[in-house]
Amino acid sequence: MKFSFFIILLLVCFVSFSQETQHKISVNFQDAPLEEVILQLESKTNLKFYFIEEWLAGYRFTGAFENTSLEEILEKIFKETLLNFYRMEGNKIILTRNNVIYDQFPRDIFNNSAGSTVERGDAQPVFIAAERGQSNVKTIYIGKEDKTNKTRNFLLKGFAVEVESNRPLPNLTVIIKDRNIGTVTNEQGYYELLVPIGSHLLETSSLDTKPFQVRLVIYNNGELNLQLEENFEQLGEILLAAKSNQNVRQAITGLEQINVGEIKTIPLVLGERDILKVATTLPGISSAGEGAAGFNVRGGRADQNLILLDDAVLYNPAHFFGIFSALNPFTSGEVNIYKGSIPAEYGGRLSSVFDIKTKKANTQKFAGEASIGPVTSSLALEIPVVKEQSALLLGGRSTYSDWILQNLDEPNLKNTRASFYDIIAKYHHVINDNHDVEVTGYFSKDVFSITSDSLFSYDNRLGSLRYNHRFNSKNRGSLIVSNSNYNFNIDYQGGNANDFKSGYRISETEVKYNLNYLYSDKHDFNYGMSSKLYVVKPGRIEPFGEESTVEPLNISSEKGLESSLYVADNFKINEHLLITAGLRFSLYNSLGPGIQNNYEQGIPRSEFTIIEVQEFGSNEIMQTYVGPEVRFSARYFLAPELSLKGSYNTTYQYIHTLSNNTTVSPTDTYKLSDNNIKPQSASQYTLGLYKNFAHDMYETSVEGYYRESKDMLDFKVGAQLFLNENIETEVLQGEGQAYGVEFLIRKSLGKLNGWIGYSYSRSFLKLDSEFREERINNGAFFPANFDKPHDFSLVGNYKLTKRFSLSANFVYQTGRPVTFPIGKYSFNGADYVFYSDRNKFRIPDYYRLDVSFNVEGNHRIQKFVHSFWNVSVYNVLGRNNPYSVFFVTENGEVKAYQSSIFSIPIPTITYNFRF
Repeated sequence: MKFSFFIILLLVCFVSFSQETQHKISVNFQDAPLEEVILQLESKTNLKFYFIEEWLAGYRFTGAFENTSLEEILEKIFKETLLNFYRMEGNKIILTRNNVIYDQFPRDIFNNSAGSTVERGDAQPVFIAAERGQSNVKTIYIGKEDKTNKTRNFLLKGFAVEVESNRPLPNLTVIIKDRNIGTVTNEQGYYELLVPIGSHLLETSSLDTKPFQVRLVIYNNGELNLQLEENFEQLGEILLAAKSNQNVRQAITGLEQINVGEIKTIPLVLGERDILKVATTLPGISSAGEGAAGFNVRGGRADQNLILLDDAVLYNPAHFFGIFSALNPFTSGEVNIYKGSIPAEYGGRLSSVFDIKTKKANTQKFAGEASIGPVTSSLALEIPVVKEQSALLLGGRSTYSDWILQNLDEPNLKNTRASFYDIIAKYHHVINDNHDVEVTGYFSKDVFSITSDSLFSYDNRLGSLRYNHRFNSKNRGSLIVSNSNYNFNIDYQGGNANDFKSGYRISETEVKYNLNYLYSDKHDFNYGMSSKLYVVKPGRIEPFGEESTVEPLNISSEKGLESSLYVADNFKINEHLLITAGLRFSLYNSLGPGIQNNYEQGIPRSEFTIIEVQEFGSNEIMQTYVGPEVRFSARYFLAPELSLKGSYNTTYQYIHTLSNNTTVSPTDTYKLSDNNIKPQSASQYTLGLYKNFAHDMYETSVEGYYRESKDMLDFKVGAQLFLNENIETEVLQGEGQAYGVEFLIRKSLGKLNGWIGYSYSRSFLKLDSEFREERINNGAFFPANFDKPHDFSLVGNYKLTKRFSLSANFVYQTGRPVTFPIGKYSFNGADYVFYSDRNKFRIPDYYRLDVSFNVEGNHRIQKFVHSFWNVSVYNVLGRNNPYSVFFVTENGEVKAYQSSIFSIPIPTITYNFRF
C-alpha cells in the first residue's frame, strides 16, 4: 500500500514537471503591438487567447525571454496595462480588463469587514453591487485588481478643466458621496483623494460649472481627469467665493476670495469692472478715499501690502492716482487676499497679501472678451498655439481721456493731459502630465498734467516664469523667477531757469522654489526657499533745457538681499480640529556699494551730528537683520456648519515707503533698511466665528483682530523727504497699534444675491523720543492718516429674469483724520499758521450710492458673440464727498477749501462682449 502511494506521488510530480517544462519558451519582442505579441505566443504554443481587440489598443511591448515559463512571460507583458489573465483548462487564456477572475474564495473572506486590510492570505476580491436607480450614470474603472495587493485604500488623482477652453478649474470640490470624503482642486486644477477599494459615486461641486457625477470602480491607484461644462446659468450673479462650505472648513483666518468673472454687475466709477475696488467693499480693506492710491488692510499702511501678479510684485496697482485699477479684469482669474493668516511662503510685508493670478488661455479655440466704455476700453484675446497643449493670452486697456479733454469747451482744460494704458501677455505650455510652464509679462504707464508746466508719469513693468513639476502622486514643486520695476518721473518746464527732470526707481528680482508634500491624509506640507534682490534709486534731479540752472543731483543707489526658508504643515488632528502651523526664517543684508553715516549718541540726528562716514564696496554687507516669523492658525468645529478659528502671525518688512501725502507723488520715495533704519515688524492675533445657513446659501462670519507693530516709519514735522541724501535725519520710527472687528454676511444663490460688510477698526501710531524734536503729539498715540472707525458696504444684485438684473452698491465711511490750523502768529513782520496736534480733526464722513441696470445677451451656447450691457450711475445722490481739506492764506486770512473727485452723479453705459 505504501509502495503504491509512493508510485502515484512520483507520477504526479513527473507529470507536473513535464507540463512545466513544455511551457517554457524562448521569444523576443521589439516594440511590438500587444495584439501581435499575443499572436506570436499562440504560434509558439498550443494556447488560445480570448479578449476584446479594443482593450489592446495603444499598448506596445519590448522584451526578450530565454527558456522562460509562460506564467512569467504573461506577468511581464501585462504588468504596465490594465489587463489581467486567467488560465482555464484546455490551454485557454482569458483576458480581463481591470478585474480578476476568481475560481475559489480567498481565505478568511467572511471574517474581515469591508474596507479593512487583509492581514493574512490573499487579498479579498472586490464585490460590486448591482446599480439601481442610476443607470444613466457612467461607470469608470480605475486601475486593475491585483491578488497580491492587500491594501484597501488607493490614491485617485487628476486634473479638472473646463471642456471648451481647457482651462484649469481651481477650487472645485470633488466628493466621494457614499464615503463623505472629499477635497478641493488647487490653482492648477489638480486634486488627490484616498479612496477605498470598490464602487463609489463621485460628484463635483462648483458655482462655475455644471454638476458632474460618475460611478467609479476603484481597483488600484489611478488617474481620472475631469472635463466639466461651464454653468451659463450663473452669468448674472454676484459671487465672491466658489468654495462650498470652505469658509467654515478651512483653518486659515481672514481670507477673502474674489471670482473676477462674477463682479461685472457691480456699479463702479465710469463703468469700469474693477477688481481692487470690489475688494474695498469687503470688511477690513479700505482706501483713504477717491483718488487715493493703495489700500489699507486692518490698520496697515498702503506700502505694507504685498500685491502679486503671477508671482511678481506690482508696486502701484492703480491708474490715475487710484481712480482706476491697473489690472485688466478680462485677463485676471483668481484673486486671494490674505489679511489674517498669511501662509508661510509669503513674506516681506506686514499687513496682507493680494495674490492675483492671470487666467490661462483657451488651448482649443480662439476666444476673446472686450468692453467699450465712455472713457476706457479693454480687450483680451486667447490664442491657441498647440491645440490642447499651449496657448497665449493677450490683454490691453487704454483710455481716450486725452481726446475728450481736448474736445471739451473749457479753456482751462486745453493744456491738460490724463491718459494711461496697460498690456499683459501670458503663455502657458503643458509639456506632459507632470510638467508645465507659465510665462507672464506686464507693462503699464500713466501720463498726466494738471498744470501746463508739469508732466507727471509713472510705469510698472514686471515679468515672471513659473515651472511646475509633479515628481509623483505625493510631491510637486514650482520654480519661480520674477522681476519687477517701478518708476515715477516729473518734468517741470515753466520756461525759466528752474526747469528740471526728476524721479525715482525701484527694481527687485526674486528666485523662489516652492514644494508641496502630501505625507498622508493628516499631514500636508508646504516648504521652500526664496531670495530677492532689491535695487532702489531714491531720487534724481537734472536740468531740463539749455537755459536751466538747476544743479544735478543723484542720490546714491541702495541694494539689499532678502532671503528666506519656510515650512508649514496642514495638520488634521481629528474630525473637529485642523491646524496650520508654519515657520518662516528671513535674512536681510544691506549691500554695498554705499555710504553709511554714524551719528553721535545722546542727541538728535542731523547732518551736524555725523561723527563717521563708512564706505562699503560692491556687494559688501553693510548691515544684517534676521527675523523668525511664526505662522499659526487653527479651526475647531463647534457644529457641522459652525467653526471657531484663531491665528497668530509675525511678519517683517525690510522696505519702506516715505510719503507725507495720501496719493503717490514726487515727494514719495523708497528706502531700504540699513544701520540707521530698522525693519518694521508686526504681530497679529485673530479670533473668529464662521457659520453657514440653508445649505451654504448664506455665509456669515465675525472676526476680531489685534495687531502690534514696531519700528513703524514716519516723518518729522516739516520733513524734506525727496532728494535728501541723509533721509534718516528726517524720519522717525515708533510703535503701532491696530484693532477691530469685522462682520460679513453673503448670499450666493437665488434671485437676490450679494453681501453686507461692516468693520469697526482703529489704527494708531506712537512716535516718542527723549528729544523734543523727535516727538509727535508729545509722544502719545495718535490716529493714523487712514484711521476710519466705521466702514459699511452693501453690494446687491436682483435678477429680474435670466437676462435682466438690477444692482446697487452703498458705501459709508468715517472721515479720515487731518491736521488743521488752529491759529496764527506773527514773527519778524510775517504771518505764520499754528497747526493742531497731528491728525486731531477729521474730514466729513463719506457715503455714496451707485446703481446699475444690467442686460445679458441670450445664453445660446452656439452664439458667436455673447454680449452684456451695463447702464450705471455712480454717486447717484450727488454727494460732495471731500477727499482732502487744505488751507490757503489770502490777504492775511487763512481760508479752508475742500477737494472732491466726483461731486455729481456720473452716468455711464458700457458694452461688453465675448466670443
